[in-house]
Amino acid sequence: MIGILGGTFDPIHFGHLRPALEIYQALDLRELRFIPSAEPPHRDKPQASALQRLMMVRAAIADQPGFVIDDRELRRSGPSYMVDTLHSLREELGASTPLCLILGLDAFLGLEGWHRWQALFDYAHLVITHRPGWSLRDMHSGSMLVREIQARYNAPEKLGGQPAGKIAFQSVTQLDISASGIREELAKGRDIRYLLPDTVHELIKTQHIYG
Repeated sequence: MIGILGGTFDPIHFGHLRPALEIYQALDLRELRFIPSAEPPHRDKPQASALQRLMMVRAAIADQPGFVIDDRELRRSGPSYMVDTLHSLREELGASTPLCLILGLDAFLGLEGWHRWQALFDYAHLVITHRPGWSLRDMHSGSMLVREIQARYNAPEKLGGQPAGKIAFQSVTQLDISASGIREELAKGRDIRYLLPDTVHELIKTQHIYG
């Protein structure tokens, strides 16, 4: 199985990296691809440039076996719709390779606002990360997502049995770190050490990425 983790990574930090590592190990993934978004349709334009964000992700994952960077969204014009990204991955990897799109619970709860969101299941499984102790009872019973869960739910360890179409939930260590919070700390002249890898911190300082 191959995992897919998208995001602006503006900058990448331990709140991305620790859950990614836990998913990589729990699902016994062949690789986990980090895919920086060029023009995210659901949030503001990234502050760092595409090249700077690519550099930061590359620095962050350089020493982790199985973590790879994929720049296809940065090479594609127009909004970075995940359904288009998964379609291109499926064309590249073939129809039989299981793909797992990794989403945080907050992103998953907003999935109905995504471009062609129901087509995501044609290309990949969805693996939803959440805090320990979270329950499906926390979701609104009338949501279309609840119906999708009821129809598509599978245990994470069974996702490799087919290439796409299931929803699984995986408890991870979620760190209360945000990219926007890091940028705010930098704007105030505060030290951001221990919020992200030292290699990324060094790039931010030497390349003056956030001014």
